[in-house]
Amino acid sequence: MHYATPKGVRLSNGIFGGNVRALLAIYQRASVLAVHACWLACALLFPLSGWCLSVTFINPGKSSEAYWVTVSQAMQAAAFKLGIALEVTYLEHDHAKALEVARDIASRPQARRPDYVLLDNEGGYGPACLRILDGAGIPVLMVFNGISDLSQRKLSGAPRERYKLWLGTLEPRADDAGYATAKALIRKARASTWGRGTVHMLAINGDRLSASSYLLAQGMRRAVAEAGDVVLDQEVFSGFSRDKAAEQMQWLLKRHPQTRLVWTANDDAAFGAMDTVRSHGLRPGQDVLFSGISTSAQALEALRSGELSAMAGGHFMLGAWALVVVYDHHNGHDFARLEGLEMTQPMFNLFDLALSARFVKLFGEGRFDAIDFKRFSKFQNPQLTRYNFEFQQLLNTRG
Repeated sequence: MHYATPKGVRLSNGIFGGNVRALLAIYQRASVLAVHACWLACALLFPLSGWCLSVTFINPGKSSEAYWVTVSQAMQAAAFKLGIALEVTYLEHDHAKALEVARDIASRPQARRPDYVLLDNEGGYGPACLRILDGAGIPVLMVFNGISDLSQRKLSGAPRERYKLWLGTLEPRADDAGYATAKALIRKARASTWGRGTVHMLAINGDRLSASSYLLAQGMRRAVAEAGDVVLDQEVFSGFSRDKAAEQMQWLLKRHPQTRLVWTANDDAAFGAMDTVRSHGLRPGQDVLFSGISTSAQALEALRSGELSAMAGGHFMLGAWALVVVYDHHNGHDFARLEGLEMTQPMFNLFDLALSARFVKLFGEGRFDAIDFKRFSKFQNPQLTRYNFEFQQLLNTRG
């Protein structure tokens, strides 16, 4: 258990055990020097011996990216409730940096290595990181994106085969979100004044190498096929970038001027495409309808204003659910027997205005402290046989 930060990673990118939850607000307001002082004070005030285990999450996103920051905030709340010392390192979407971080973790003295590493295969660096971490004797649970590509699978094998300490994977059932948002987008088109006859759609997906992007598109294409008279003119990959999506939308509109629907894999891509649509004198939510997958404050506001016509979210909780899984594993409850080695769980909700208001009331500004994460633990609740990580149950919480 430790507070070490990987080489080349800014100290302000580290988030540790639940005692520093209050520092999240400071992080957003303070100068870099003040933030460094806060982390140092925290390390001195709260000894590591108070935690039952330590976990490092290699976060593939940016430390300024709403979705990935929310992932870390939910994990922070879960870590506090479960007594876990949590370290989060942001890769800033620099996939090559994952190897550097993995090597740094593996090179630490034994006493300062984490008990578990949570690793996302975004960008396809998973097999190489598994080799490094398994060689150092550190158990790994892959999260958000597992290894499904056949060429990568040749390098990694299956969990607990070539790499014995690759415990397994936990992924959201991403095709649910792709299907639900596309279906809702098409339904909104049918209700519009121009929604009769053939409707043309564009898709702005995320990452070519991520299993979640493939599954999101699979769900979206299923909804298009069911509609019968919706034409998917083109699918592109923005890398979840707002700027890239805005750039792509410029030439997509020239190539497909009949576009009425734009399905996107995340909110940043949706907002980038909206920027371009506006520059062409078109109105998001009226002339062109957009969908997104996120629960960021900006996305919720866009849904409320009508600029975003369909939105799904809830998978940001997966990091917190992964902490429940490794907490149970650490306490003798291996998920493999009943859940399988590669777990896929339904985690998405389609948001309407009422559900959005409920979400903001309960969890706005990253307030996940009220969630009783021990309620989902098999170690804490021996009567539980299967995990239930659906997001809807959290929205049913009193508040």
